Amino acid sequence: MSIVTVSRGTYSQGRDVAEKLAQRLGYACISREVIVEAAKEFNIPELKLVEAIQDAPSILDRFTYGKERYLAYFQSVLLDHFQRDNVVYHGLAGHFLVRDVSHVLKVRIVAEMEDRVRLMMQRKGVTEEHALRFIKNVDERRRKWSLYLYEIDTHDATLYDMVVRIKKVSTEDAVDILSYTVGLERFQPTAESRQTIDDLALAAHVRVSLIDRHPRVQVAAKGGVVYVTLEGAGSREETEIQQTAGRIRGVTKVEVSSRPLLTPD
Repeated sequence: MSIVTVSRGTYSQGRDVAEKLAQRLGYACISREVIVEAAKEFNIPELKLVEAIQDAPSILDRFTYGKERYLAYFQSVLLDHFQRDNVVYHGLAGHFLVRDVSHVLKVRIVAEMEDRVRLMMQRKGVTEEHALRFIKNVDERRRKWSLYLYEIDTHDATLYDMVVRIKKVSTEDAVDILSYTVGLERFQPTAESRQTIDDLALAAHVRVSLIDRHPRVQVAAKGGVVYVTLEGAGSREETEIQQTAGRIRGVTKVEVSSRPLLTPD
């Protein structure tokens, strides 16, 4: 079975599409649940995780790496969910994490600004001016977030397998289209694509184990072998990293470098 990631603007009806699609497919539908799980697992306030996921880093964050820490926690939990397959995830970060995984259907839901404003006015009872300002602000914050962390613009259609415009196409139409598409052979898991997910999850777990002491650490994994880079690391730090990473379940070997990130073949 497969994974569907739904990227959406606020009040674009992307949440409705994701929830209906999950119900149609019999998949789990997750979004904020990942934040709740990560907050409990790592004993941090939910608000901090929400801010890390939704807001572009402040100047202070860029020096203290606070946002990177919280994102590492979030990504680790989200990738655990992705390992299980049969999931529809709607929210930020999903498609960024699994861009090279073949059994993930990456979707962007878009809608006209006037329709988004109207929907917010109906649901929240606010003025048109307030709704327009709020939506534009959220859009810009999310765009800055992805540009800073991934150097990717969420509005770039090439990031997605499908972009669905909710206008003539209703949310029910979108569910019909997506439920058919995710059933195509090209979106079914293979041994290779499952291994890619496992490698991403293992790298995320190792990074979480290291990031509090080494916030600049970078991690990749391939079949149980973990590649860790910490620029400027000395022999003592390399030994500590070897020991810490080696304790993570699934790790068979750890290679540490103080040069730019080693990437597995």
